[in-house]
Amino acid sequence: MIIGDNRERVIANIKHATEIGDFNAKVEVGDPILSLQERTSLVNDFWQKQQTFIGKLNNKIGHTLFDALTYALTASTILTGLDNLSGLPRGGAIITTNHFNQIDSLPIKRLANKAQHQLTIAIEDTNLKLPGILSYLMNYVGTIPLVKSTSYISNNFPQHLNDVLTQNNWVLIYPEQEMWWNYRKPRQLQRGAYYFAAKQNVPIISTFIEIQTLPKLEKDHPHFQQTKYVVHVLPTIYPDTSVEANIDSRRMLKQDYQQKVTAYETAYQCKLDYTFTPWDIAGWLAK
Repeated sequence: MIIGDNRERVIANIKHATEIGDFNAKVEVGDPILSLQERTSLVNDFWQKQQTFIGKLNNKIGHTLFDALTYALTASTILTGLDNLSGLPRGGAIITTNHFNQIDSLPIKRLANKAQHQLTIAIEDTNLKLPGILSYLMNYVGTIPLVKSTSYISNNFPQHLNDVLTQNNWVLIYPEQEMWWNYRKPRQLQRGAYYFAAKQNVPIISTFIEIQTLPKLEKDHPHFQQTKYVVHVLPTIYPDTSVEANIDSRRMLKQDYQQKVTAYETAYQCKLDYTFTPWDIAGWLAK
């Protein structure tokens, strides 16, 4: 979805998904639709481009642009709980957060910059085909596209992940998987991020982003208020190498979900209830 378009349709899809209890449903409209063969070819081309002179040049430009956007668009973002990063090993880590916006990686980038870590982002393969500048950013700001095929997930993705973790990067993985636009509540998590953390023996930096509404309306959307973010850094979750990754990943997932729920309930001063209300969509002035 192009930023700002089709919001009411997306919100209706979110409402329906909550009613049927599918909190990992795709609710966006207009996303690229590609076959597995097309997605595999797209990602293979992506990795080949990264090794070319033009690709490396674009990566430098992309990282500079990413830093500039982070500086400009997250000026009002608040970072809390930074003491939870004390004692964190200098090496790589996987960072998790809620997924509610096409540019919600920017507050996490701000956090990574503050901690003096490069941020890499795991993205859905079709994001490489998003329109305009979003496509450029997806290709050249340090991303690992994920193809939903057994072979790629078992072999290619872990290797690419290991490459950046050994460079002490933080890797942002959205365990909610699909983006739900401006949805405030933490959703059920998928196990991939925690399994990879267990297999790579790296910690999970657990975060939850609170979305606060501002009294000012958006310029082109009179039914939506502007918003700002508070990034809550939660206790770090460490892998337990004494147990199998399959088992340990479930423990880490459960702990991360509970931490995000607690952060939500503390930030918004209410118990988590998945019954849909207009308030669930930050900034929406429902008609």
